[in-house]
Amino acid sequence: MSSPPSTADDILACARSLIVAGGYNGFSYADIAEVVGIRKPSIHHHFPSKADLVRTLVSRYREDAEAGLAQIESHVTDPAEQLRAYLGFWETCITDASLSFCVCALLATELPMLPEAVAVEVKAHFRFLSAWLTSVLERGMRQGRLQLASAPRVEAEAFMATVHGAMVSARAYGDPTMFAVITAPLLDRLSS
Repeated sequence: MSSPPSTADDILACARSLIVAGGYNGFSYADIAEVVGIRKPSIHHHFPSKADLVRTLVSRYREDAEAGLAQIESHVTDPAEQLRAYLGFWETCITDASLSFCVCALLATELPMLPEAVAVEVKAHFRFLSAWLTSVLERGMRQGRLQLASAPRVEAEAFMATVHGAMVSARAYGDPTMFAVITAPLLDRLSS
């Protein structure tokens, strides 16, 4: 049985939605206080600065991503199907608006303006995701399940960039189906 969300969890969830809506500089503690229904000093009690708050958010986001990818690894053995499951996760999230955008992808667009502690966490997320995708592509190539046009690391970076670009396009067009329109050919190319 999991424990109910704490005030800190509520603050983090609110910050996440505000970042997705407007980026790092698009919200303040006053915005969070209003949404969560607490006073600003309460937020400072949990997170002394905005950088502390967003660094914690990104760190937890990465931990959740690591757990999610471990779940895929434990339930799906075929590398092509692992990539399909990863894409399926994002397609579902974007379609039902439960998680419409990767927080780290959004923050990466603001990297030059982010506090160093936040930037370090965002970069760590990208390195982790790239390493996971590289390992899946390497396994797929060794097993003859995936056909790569470039080195696995290069393909992993292109895959990651395509997924994040597809999120941007789905948002720009206001059409969640654009995500699959853009990512389906990527998987078809790798699987052929």
